[in-house]
Amino acid sequence: MSLSELIAGVAAAERTLTVFNPREGVVDRLAEHFEDRNVSVEAATVDSGPSNYAVLGTGEKFHTAVDVAHVLKDAEDVEPGFERESYAPILDHLDETLFTSYDRQKMLNATREIEDRAWRVGAGQLHSGFQTGDNLDPQLESYNRLGERNDLFVHAYIYPSADVPKVDNFQLHLARSAEVRRSWFVVYDGNGVDDYKCGLVAEEQPDGQGFRGFWTYDPSTVDYVLSHLTTTYSIIESDGRGDSEVTSSSTHPAESESV
Repeated sequence: MSLSELIAGVAAAERTLTVFNPREGVVDRLAEHFEDRNVSVEAATVDSGPSNYAVLGTGEKFHTAVDVAHVLKDAEDVEPGFERESYAPILDHLDETLFTSYDRQKMLNATREIEDRAWRVGAGQLHSGFQTGDNLDPQLESYNRLGERNDLFVHAYIYPSADVPKVDNFQLHLARSAEVRRSWFVVYDGNGVDDYKCGLVAEEQPDGQGFRGFWTYDPSTVDYVLSHLTTTYSIIESDGRGDSEVTSSSTHPAESESV
């Protein structure tokens, strides 16, 4: 399964936020807040029970329930990120929910959260896709610092162009793959600890409307993405640092060609 197919699978699982006995304007405010997420917001009226509380679900599956005032109070300043303790209860259940129309700044905000987690743990593997060398250039200093961090092994992927950035402390993988050219991904293996694993997987939309994708804390999803990257792009065992390594893509031959 390609990264694009993985995103499509997440897109198919729309979540519903049902607000019971809502106060005036609440449904519209929530719909506006979640407008770039694959979440539909609807109202429901019941004769008994508290007013202005919301239930999040996927089909018949229940995820969580929370007072709407709590969601709106905490949600205003939340950036896309990966620190569970900073989330309102509703947002904590929105990992692996599609986001749409994220611009590069929002993508960078989310990317920084994963990189920061990898830095703090200081060990394991961090795999990041930058699409092109031009996108990697402004991040070279940060990624060279990450690559110097204890036992943290850093891998970056780009579609090769005329000017390939020179790297010092991390492994650079070149792949003539449409997937690498259009995808933005940052995945951290948590140094093998499930609670530390997290990832961001997105693809640039062809109409110029930003990126769509999802973030995840699910260990099995993180493991799948890492397996896809290492097998598709022929990652060779190494110390994760040093000269650039030219790799090839062995999957989806219609989209890829060897470098």
